[in-house]
Amino acid sequence: MNYIVPLSIKLNDGYFMPTLGLGTSAPAKVAKSKVEEAIQIAVDVGYRHIDSAYIYLNEEEVGRAIRKKIANGTVRREDIFCTSKVWSTFLHPELVQKCLERSLKKLQLSYVDLYLIHCPMALKPGEEIFPKDTHGKIIFDTVDLCSTWEAMEKCKDAGLAKSIGVSNFNRRQLEKILNKPGLKYKPVCNQVECHLYHNQSKLLEFCKSKDIVLTAYGALGSDPAKEWRKKNSPVILEDPVLNSVAEKHGRTPAQVALRYQLQRGLVVLAKSFSEKRIKENFQAFDFHLTPEDMKTLDGLNKNMRFFEDAEFFFHPDYPFLDEY
Repeated sequence: MNYIVPLSIKLNDGYFMPTLGLGTSAPAKVAKSKVEEAIQIAVDVGYRHIDSAYIYLNEEEVGRAIRKKIANGTVRREDIFCTSKVWSTFLHPELVQKCLERSLKKLQLSYVDLYLIHCPMALKPGEEIFPKDTHGKIIFDTVDLCSTWEAMEKCKDAGLAKSIGVSNFNRRQLEKILNKPGLKYKPVCNQVECHLYHNQSKLLEFCKSKDIVLTAYGALGSDPAKEWRKKNSPVILEDPVLNSVAEKHGRTPAQVALRYQLQRGLVVLAKSFSEKRIKENFQAFDFHLTPEDMKTLDGLNKNMRFFEDAEFFFHPDYPFLDEY
């Protein structure tokens, strides 16, 4: 059996995506300067994939960290794979590129390597991240996702994004894009919640069959401080089975959780603001799990989400009611 995990994977449009990335979403209580600091540490360690988004409200710090590492000669722009995402208030076709241009201005970059539809659920267009009515309820909107995808294709053609993809799409929503008449570019990836308690095996199999990379966020579980995390959820990194496998290999539970996804052929995002853990997480390339280990870890699946976005439950494009 080949245990080697590549440092990057070829996408269906010919570009390459690093298989381990640094996530930059952070709870409001985390200072934005911490994000900038973490990215600089990560680049020094060897990370070349930085995942950001319009909604994270820290793209200025992300861009500043990247530019500092370019300026001091650590990397060139072409060495860094930078992702951003169009937020739900910009899903109308005429707004997609405007959102990307805003992100590029904040990042102070001329292009992103990957641009994603952050989620399929449109909200009322406007300046608010979560537009609300007078009763405090989020105002839903609907769009034709195929039209949104055509606007994404135009961003790629304009050179503002090298690759384009989606996030939080279920199989049915992916098929809608794939079966669109006149499709010019397939999504290169689908970024979804994926971890030991929700291993997305069926969605992974479908995406592989369509040459679409599955990218895992929340691979280590979820920060208890995150506002949208389900309350009283179990902590993956405290799981006794995971810890037993980690002890067997002399590794941390986080390293094993990341390695599990890498060996399944996923791209994985690991988020940390600790220099020690940023370094440890990158060492997921330095060992391998046996077929028996993989089977044991497969058995932890509970089809349990940490992120359910309950406020969006009644949105017509809510993606998490389907099996996968």
